[in-house]
Amino acid sequence: MDDPIRVYPCRKAGDSSPSPSAEDAEWLVGNGLGGYASGTVSGVMTRRYHGLLVAALPAPLGRTVMLNLMVEHLRRDGGDPIRIAAGQVSTPEDGSGVGRLVEFRLELGLPIWRFDVDGVVIERRLFLVHGQNTAVVTWTLLDGADRVALDLRPFIHFRPHETPLSEEPSSYTVSVAGNRWKIDGGHNLPPLRILMLAMHASLTLDGGSRHEVSYAIEARRGYDSRGILWNPGRISATLAAGQDVTLLASTESWQTFGDIRFTEALRDKQIRRRRLIESAHPVLRQSPMDELVLAADAFVIDPPRIEPKANTTDSTPHRTVIAGYHWFTDWGRDTMISLEGLTLVTGRADEARGILMTFAQNIRDGLIPNFFSEREGIGLYHTADATLWFFHALDRYLETTGDRDTLRALLPKLVDIIRHHRDGTRYGIGVDPGDGLLRQGAEGYQLTWMDAKVDDWVVTPRRGKAVEINALWYNALRLLERWVAEQAFADRVPPLAEMAEQARKSFAERFWYAAGGYLYDVVDGEQGEDTSCRPNQILALSLRNPVLDPSRWESVLDVVQRKLLTPVGLRSLASDHPDFRAKYDGDLRARDAAYHQGTVWAWLIGPFIDAWLRVHPERRHEARGFLDGLCRHLDEACLGSVSEIFDAEPPFAPRGCVAQAWSVAEVLRSWRNTGE
Repeated sequence: MDDPIRVYPCRKAGDSSPSPSAEDAEWLVGNGLGGYASGTVSGVMTRRYHGLLVAALPAPLGRTVMLNLMVEHLRRDGGDPIRIAAGQVSTPEDGSGVGRLVEFRLELGLPIWRFDVDGVVIERRLFLVHGQNTAVVTWTLLDGADRVALDLRPFIHFRPHETPLSEEPSSYTVSVAGNRWKIDGGHNLPPLRILMLAMHASLTLDGGSRHEVSYAIEARRGYDSRGILWNPGRISATLAAGQDVTLLASTESWQTFGDIRFTEALRDKQIRRRRLIESAHPVLRQSPMDELVLAADAFVIDPPRIEPKANTTDSTPHRTVIAGYHWFTDWGRDTMISLEGLTLVTGRADEARGILMTFAQNIRDGLIPNFFSEREGIGLYHTADATLWFFHALDRYLETTGDRDTLRALLPKLVDIIRHHRDGTRYGIGVDPGDGLLRQGAEGYQLTWMDAKVDDWVVTPRRGKAVEINALWYNALRLLERWVAEQAFADRVPPLAEMAEQARKSFAERFWYAAGGYLYDVVDGEQGEDTSCRPNQILALSLRNPVLDPSRWESVLDVVQRKLLTPVGLRSLASDHPDFRAKYDGDLRARDAAYHQGTVWAWLIGPFIDAWLRVHPERRHEARGFLDGLCRHLDEACLGSVSEIFDAEPPFAPRGCVAQAWSVAEVLRSWRNTGE
């Protein structure tokens, strides 16, 4: 099996080529903790989240930008310095030309740039050490000279990655010892340690300089878009043919990363990533899915908020799932939907168990957290569906592993969840005893996955009895009914079969919208029955235990296919609805007004394909074709990954997070399910 290598065209902005420009295309690598490095292929920073090291630090710090960018120059034979790549920051060395980016590629998902600098060809690689907040950048001289001088200027602005750019940089203290810099920014932050591994390396402090930078995407999204970066001085080294120059930047101690050598660190990184591919389902080991297997790795993390286990024989790893890069933390709903695609089809069942146990340990009042706050490290519980998705995720785990020990350990919690839902729990979540359907809703809260909110405006409140909530509720009841019987668990179990049957009958009576041939989105809502044609209804026939009567499967599937299916997922609202929005763009209010009002969601392709295969099991090849657009998407936005959302009409521009866990997971899972 060859390593996955994908080479991307490096066209300039304004070129008519269909490939993304180097200033539009982005890359991302993770470190297994939720930290990351990310940027554009060109090196121009367009987001506040772009940086060579965004460290994942324990609460209350959270993810923090520690190293923003590196400005690089080459000098040959004592000549003037030539800048290796264009960028937004000028330096004293600028003014004598800029090199040309001739190739960008991902090898095993790791970024590599190749530049031609006045005939000198060099290559730059970057990766993060797994399990550390350590970035490794290396330069290699390939052609055009025997040796050249390499000058580097690191630029920094220590700040939480989501805070305004206009926040003034810290007052930094810098110390130099041989080939080491330590930059301290105070505010209880760890220092940034920089280690240079090269011939004739020298680190020179020149008083420091401040530079204002503009971030184009932040401006377009209506956020603060101008900030100050600070450079303490210059790092110089000799770059010779056959010898690498390596820079390490880290928030770890000198003892933790100081002995790292590039060759060994890169080899270890490559071995680990090859093993990820080898562990995946066989149909995922070939292009383009091998790239997505590697992309999935960025989302499965060991969160720094959880202390290592002590005095325990339980070897289950602590794990959770970052919902999306760059700004999401770990969300319960996204995690449970993503679990199968990120871990089970990729051969990471032990980590799947770690994810399930992490959330099980945080159940409160019959609910798993909606998400964990980055700064406080605590769970927030305003969700009506995440807990029901927990049953679905556990079912997928059990089918894959047969692990009945975990089922027995969780059964008391599962029964308690159902009791809380039957009797009523937080945010108005509870069963209506009159019809057995699950209702939800609290003023000022958005409890379903359609959760956009701007200030006090809940865009799609969906208070009442939502269609997918009741599909998930019925599925959870039937799953628990089977598990309780299998394990002969009889400790005050609610009448699961009776509850499920009542919910099924009521669903058939209440949710069928005969005039449209599909399902109401909400019944008993604030405005009565909601006839909006939305993708939520597809869950009524896609889950393991479909609540929808089989006689209506084909009609619902047909409507969803005609009104909502696109090449990159399902629209969140049919285009004939007066609230439909074709484009997701503009400031926060404009974007959130469109977030679930037409915007396409990639993750929904998974439930759609499940429903398709249930109705048309003999047409598996056609189901694989529904993934073609998302495979083509791997060459745009965040290269090798899948975006969160897309505009609702052609050309279906990618929007939102550039890399989203459930988008990646559902493509992987659906590819496996449609394979031969």
